[in-house]
Amino acid sequence: MNRKQFIILLVLVVGVGAAGWLVHQRDQNSWHDAGGAIGGKLLPALAVNDIAQLTIKSGDGELNLAKRDNLWRVRERGDYPANFSQISDLLIKFGDLKIAQSQEVGASQLGRFQLLPPGAGANAGTLVEFKDQSGKSLGTVLLGKPHQRQPAANSQFGEGYPDGRYVMVGTNAGTLAVISDPLENVQPKPEQWLNKDFFSIEKPSVIAAQFPETTNSWKLMRAAETNDWQLVDAKAGEKLDAAKISSVTRPFSSASFNDVAPLDAPASLTQPTNGMELTVETLDGFTYVIHVGGKAGENYPVSLSITANLPTARIVVPDEKPADKTKLDQAFKDQQARLTEKLAREKAFTNRVFLLPAYTVDEIFKPRNQLLMEVKKDETATAGK
Repeated sequence: MNRKQFIILLVLVVGVGAAGWLVHQRDQNSWHDAGGAIGGKLLPALAVNDIAQLTIKSGDGELNLAKRDNLWRVRERGDYPANFSQISDLLIKFGDLKIAQSQEVGASQLGRFQLLPPGAGANAGTLVEFKDQSGKSLGTVLLGKPHQRQPAANSQFGEGYPDGRYVMVGTNAGTLAVISDPLENVQPKPEQWLNKDFFSIEKPSVIAAQFPETTNSWKLMRAAETNDWQLVDAKAGEKLDAAKISSVTRPFSSASFNDVAPLDAPASLTQPTNGMELTVETLDGFTYVIHVGGKAGENYPVSLSITANLPTARIVVPDEKPADKTKLDQAFKDQQARLTEKLAREKAFTNRVFLLPAYTVDEIFKPRNQLLMEVKKDETATAGK
């Protein structure tokens, strides 16, 4: 190759490289310059403190959260209380979201980013709308498919992971943005937005389980927390197995639920005709009656009633010293206040049907024979003589 040919070749290489760089810059600019708001807020005008309604809609359904009487509620669950901290965190997050990339795209390209309106098929997005107390819209965001972070060249994994999401704000159709949060939990699933606070049985003293088959029923009692549990009306040869009863002597001490039945749920769910019943009395004077219906999938429908017979006066100990009396009186008042508050709080659960995970119910509702010590054959023979 002579000097002239070398110079021509060098010029061609430089020209091709420059052209490639210009194409790359054009593509980058189409993402980073469209809208001119890179690093700016996605929803700069969103008045977070004015939001009193939130709607999430996709092809999977619709969710409506609304604030009434200063309490957020889930409309699809008969206005059952919603998880305030979850909603608050989400609204603050939307108020702070920033644009990482921006690009103008044609309407025919929106399906590639799953930014078609809800109901438009597989490429539809998830619409989030914010409203004030009167129902006036404060803004909308259409959430598209997750933005995937590309794996490193030497990565053993073939795909990246979600590090953001494609979105489109309001009616500004065609202006596509990428945010750095996948917002994976923004879904129209009512059960995910419920306040999961629940009742809790403390210091049980009487536990009675009633089964459709009466021979499976049982009743346990104890006089104090330090006493052993006794089987009421124990038959000859029946002895409680301490290991087997451990799961039934602390019923619903930390209860939880998966969902709340809608108010228009079928009667077969809310009013079971062949279920189980658990009655628990506590040393503090509470009585819980828990009704359990037939198993529905991996859940049991459960409803409950709660009453309490709280003492009105403290039992006076003989020869109390004045200083001791003052402390004991204050402790009694504090205990009464706590129990009164607990009763009022738990009464709110008495007009609903909750769907409890099956494993938590099955470990309490054990038939009678599963609470007893196994009787050896020679003991059986001796008992029969």
